[in-house]
Amino acid sequence: MTAGSGSGAAGEWDGAAVRAWLSGRVAAARADQVTAQRRGRDGEDDCDVAAAEELVCSHVDNAAMTATQAGFIVALDALAHRDDYIWRGVYDDRRFDRHVRAAVRKVRRMAKGNTGFDRRSHYQ
Repeated sequence: MTAGSGSGAAGEWDGAAVRAWLSGRVAAARADQVTAQRRGRDGEDDCDVAAAEELVCSHVDNAAMTATQAGFIVALDALAHRDDYIWRGVYDDRRFDRHVRAAVRKVRRMAKGNTGFDRRSHYQ
């Protein structure tokens, strides 16, 4: 089994598959930000959600952090314990911080169970 086999049983960790998933999420998050910005004021929160996902995925998207499952989880924990997050195009800093922590929890849950990294659809 590879990472994210989706079968519920955790297989062998595949850092390359995780990096491919992270890269796909960064691209999807950027597209979501553009779509949200086009909606104007009504899309500001959606833009912050997408920016938070982009920050999390781009921060841990490298070979050193994804080489092992334990190392990946440690990198996510370090990101979660930061006091604040600086990123471009953020409308509301407090909500953005909450969105970042939620995105970290989502990816950490996936990493801990080693599931979901095979899903490559735009909306997850």
